[in-house]
Amino acid sequence: MTNNSIRLTQFSHGSGCGCKIAPAVLDKILHSSFPKTNFPSLLVGNESKDDAAVMELEYGQCLISTTDFFMPIVDDAFTFGSIASVNAISDVYAMGGKPVMALAILGWPVEKLSPELAQQVLDGSRAICAKAGIPLAGGHSIDSPEPIFGLAVSGLVAKQNLKQNNTAKEGDLLYLTKPLGVGMISAAHKRGLAKAEDFEEAVQVMLQLNSIGAEFGQLAYIHAMTDITGFGLLGHLVEVCEGSGLSAEIEYTKVPLLKNISHYASQMIYPDITTRNWNSYQDKIDGIGAESFLTLSDPQTSGGLLVCVDPGAREAFEKFCLTKGLSIQAFGVLKVKSEKTIKITH
Repeated sequence: MTNNSIRLTQFSHGSGCGCKIAPAVLDKILHSSFPKTNFPSLLVGNESKDDAAVMELEYGQCLISTTDFFMPIVDDAFTFGSIASVNAISDVYAMGGKPVMALAILGWPVEKLSPELAQQVLDGSRAICAKAGIPLAGGHSIDSPEPIFGLAVSGLVAKQNLKQNNTAKEGDLLYLTKPLGVGMISAAHKRGLAKAEDFEEAVQVMLQLNSIGAEFGQLAYIHAMTDITGFGLLGHLVEVCEGSGLSAEIEYTKVPLLKNISHYASQMIYPDITTRNWNSYQDKIDGIGAESFLTLSDPQTSGGLLVCVDPGAREAFEKFCLTKGLSIQAFGVLKVKSEKTIKITH
């Protein structure tokens, strides 16, 4: 494991998915007047702001392709490589697919950090790829000012099992498979303010593969799906609502949160991107509170799946999740499009 005297988080200005560019800024970057080329087999591209690109192959099969990388969110090199890999692979699961291969993306400040630490990052990734049943088959590395790691992941999905973030329906119930608050706990850890047990809980959440997403892909009553990462729950739910032409109502007391998150919220401990996130979509939100502002805008690293479920299948879905060791409850519902995209009740 990593030499305890080395704190990887001190070598980067951001951490985890908190490094992501805020939604409003990203919109400007992606906007282009360049003539669009039509690719009939490209089922999912940039237009829907989805988790991965999807290309239709032959015989009803589709190729899922994604990449994700970031700076250290933990100090241990092996754990950093593991979390970054779980996070990248999640995009395939969020589309209802199964990963088949990964390539590593490594940026390393070779004059500041030893190659042995980089090797431990890669070993962490190898461990997660083995757990997901896929090879870490190669990759690319550069000498960079800050440590960076992630994966480019390929996956497969039957076309009828493909889940997107813009296909939700009115009345769908909203579920989340992991609790929120990872960004706040990580910010506290970086400042030396996180309780050991709280940080360990956050790490374990980040290390949990979203492999259940491949099984969700086979459930026709799941109409849409995405994973929660750097834009926070509100940002990714806005994408679902706008893509599907709907609005959402959230019951805050039912949103799953890390155990002691109120402790950090009361001390106003949060990552910088929380405010950038909020500024990007605040005009679309009604009913935000002092704590919910921090938790619902909190950037998640390796966050859970946001699942949109037909209301008639509520009992069947919750029973299915229990058979997989996952106990979750609906925290919101999708409704006819209204003036505000998301309404929060407390």
